[in-house]
Amino acid sequence: MSKYREIDLSKVQRISFAERETKVDVEMFGRPALDDDSFAHFFDGLPDILATRDLKHIARTTAGIIRAGRKVIVMMGAHLIKTGVSPVLVELMRRGALSCLVMNGAGAIHDFEVALFGRTSEDVASTLNTGKFGYVTETGVWINRAVTEGAAQGWGYGEAVARKLATLELRHPRHSLLLTALEHDIPVTVHVALGTETIHQHPEADGAAIGETSLRDFRILCQQLTGLEGGIVFLYGSAVILPEVFLKALTVVRNLGHDVRRFTAVNFDMIRHYRPQENVVGRPTSSGGQGFTVIGHHELLIPLFWQAVYAELRRA
Repeated sequence: MSKYREIDLSKVQRISFAERETKVDVEMFGRPALDDDSFAHFFDGLPDILATRDLKHIARTTAGIIRAGRKVIVMMGAHLIKTGVSPVLVELMRRGALSCLVMNGAGAIHDFEVALFGRTSEDVASTLNTGKFGYVTETGVWINRAVTEGAAQGWGYGEAVARKLATLELRHPRHSLLLTALEHDIPVTVHVALGTETIHQHPEADGAAIGETSLRDFRILCQQLTGLEGGIVFLYGSAVILPEVFLKALTVVRNLGHDVRRFTAVNFDMIRHYRPQENVVGRPTSSGGQGFTVIGHHELLIPLFWQAVYAELRRA
């Protein structure tokens, strides 16, 4: 027998199962699609628990916003292009479901290369060792030239690069987000931090033009956000630049007296980052909106999510 005393459990107070509240019910369980191969049947059959509960709610909310003609804004990093998801967003623009596309500088570079060559994303480790990382002539010369010309024409960065694409002989124009946005008259804004992009390493880089066109895009984004009330904004894979840009743009809009508070913000990413969580999902929606974070690989979750939205739209 142990020399240490044990607590006496004979007098603990117990309750019946009927008295206990529970968080999981079999009605929430998933069901296998089996012989019904429709996507709607599969998606409806996912468990109504945790992440899939959120995903179903966001899909229904997004479909309702599209039906109502409210703003649908997508902010994205370059990773979305490098994981092959561009065609999903291209189709959204073609269907008139996307109101505004927001990119960082790397996103514009990768989209440009995909449209022009059908390939992108170099092996940084090997080219860094040789001092050739980011030194592709065509990319550096043409994008920098586009930005310089755009500054002279009074265009934003996104419009300037899109217009340059429209003048070139492209191998895969149908995969270009920038070109699709231009063709469908959808604002595409590009937000650049000087020194962060490979094209800034080239002698053609004009800091004044880069700053002027990117700042113009900031003001264009601010104008788009004036109509975000009742709409939805998505953030795909930008951990720093775009969350900071969004927070400042929203501040401008509210400072000018626009009541933009009741909107939905959704962050899709592979891990949780501080700025997306606070500057997009949390703080901006704290006075009447709703925010969600969905964690997972972009190449899986984003096509699945938008297919779910299409399924919801077909129910109407």
